[in-house]
Amino acid sequence: MDPVVVRTEGCRMNRSAFVIALTLSLGWLTSAAQAESSLARTIRGVQPRIVKIFGAGGLRGLESYQSGFVISPEGHILTVWSYVLDSSVITIVANDGRRFTAELVGADPELEVAVLKVDADDLPFFNLDESVELTSGQRVLTFSNLYGIATGDEPASVLHGYITAITDLQGRRSAAEVRYKGPVYVVDAMTNNPGAAGGALTDQQGQIAGVLGKEIRNSSNNVWLNYSIPIRELQNSVEDILSGRFRPRSRDENQNRPKQPVTLAQLGLILLPDVLPKTPPFVERVAPESPAETAGLQPNDLVMFVERRLISSQRDLREELTFIDRDDPVRLTLLRGDELIEVTLNE
Repeated sequence: MDPVVVRTEGCRMNRSAFVIALTLSLGWLTSAAQAESSLARTIRGVQPRIVKIFGAGGLRGLESYQSGFVISPEGHILTVWSYVLDSSVITIVANDGRRFTAELVGADPELEVAVLKVDADDLPFFNLDESVELTSGQRVLTFSNLYGIATGDEPASVLHGYITAITDLQGRRSAAEVRYKGPVYVVDAMTNNPGAAGGALTDQQGQIAGVLGKEIRNSSNNVWLNYSIPIRELQNSVEDILSGRFRPRSRDENQNRPKQPVTLAQLGLILLPDVLPKTPPFVERVAPESPAETAGLQPNDLVMFVERRLISSQRDLREELTFIDRDDPVRLTLLRGDELIEVTLNE
């Protein structure tokens, strides 16, 4: 009898262990399913706030697309400043496939961010005042039009990963060092690929934390960087753009002008013929032994900013120069190829 009792009790213990293991497994599966469901809800909640941006590009292997996200109920969109926005027509494609023509509200050449606006008041948006700060090791999500895959009502691409470091940016694009040297989130996902620039970095709950940066390499080891600029570093600049600080001056702006303003001729800048209402201020040639030659300007450079004010035409450029005395330094931001370059004339 004793062996039978032992076997019976052993059988009962195995059955109990099985029930416990099954209960734990079902609990784990339920938790995993709930987590997956929560993640899916987060993604569905964020994707309608992401937009696809199409503009200039297509030459010399330059992509004509990038990403952005809506930041106001009035249809303002935050993105990175790049050659893609150097276009007479900037097209925005919303998550639901609707297409809009965007206005360039303004840009900050130091942070290389820009704000666009579309005529829509029903787009879901991020409130930048509710942005979150992340910590190393925290799980995150990125949303962007990676590789330009989405062209219509397809949702934005989603990657998940971790914050591996929070550090000051040290990078270069081609041979030029990037100007922004502030804090960035370094992400362990392959986020900074063609089309991703301007996309959103969020926490696991879908709260906005940063803007995906442009493609750059680490200046110390030449490795590609996957990074995002924290919203807290950009928010003041975005507010300045929305307030009009970086826009071209209005023609009727009541401001004192110097008696002897600087001119293009004095700087040694010869532009392409001004034949259109908004002819871009491309440099045709540079006068020898002029301030422009000394500063290193080249043919085909495009003047984008004067003293951090956005310049969208030759008329804007000439108008802005009337506010600068002929003996004062003139700070220009140029687009050369796909790089923004800052120079100072009359130093």
